[in-house]
Amino acid sequence: MELFLVQHAESKPKEQDPERSLTHAGVSAARQMSDWAANAGVQISQIRHSGKLRAAQTASIMAEGLAPEHGVQATQGINPLDDPTPLAEELRSQRESLMLVGHLPFLSRLAGKLLAGDPERSAVNFENAGIVCLRRTEREWSLSWAMVPRLLNSGESVL
Repeated sequence: MELFLVQHAESKPKEQDPERSLTHAGVSAARQMSDWAANAGVQISQIRHSGKLRAAQTASIMAEGLAPEHGVQATQGINPLDDPTPLAEELRSQRESLMLVGHLPFLSRLAGKLLAGDPERSAVNFENAGIVCLRRTEREWSLSWAMVPRLLNSGESVL
């Protein structure tokens, strides 16, 4: 099972847009990452997002390229300050690959919980619109790869 963690793409400041919709650069970066992931053969059954506009927009853009079998869905428990433990427990029985589009510090805390057993341990650095792929074997999680828009633009890869 693979879990793809995505920090929402760049959004407008709250003072400019209280809903925090994506900037033009954010939309472009999310499209670029979606296209890259599709070309890299990423396959997911579903994309879940926090329900916040910036995460929903990023999830929709990711779905354009990845065409998840079970679509895109807003879900509870992945907001910025939520406890990652309930989701970490739920993921133990998840069989199909899944993408979560959310926020910091939640994504960082979830990665810490899955990879190091401790949500306070920083296991991965996230960037807007970046994708972090975690892989679960029978018992444990490992970091498989990560890609961020600035690496695509530089021609480098961490695959």
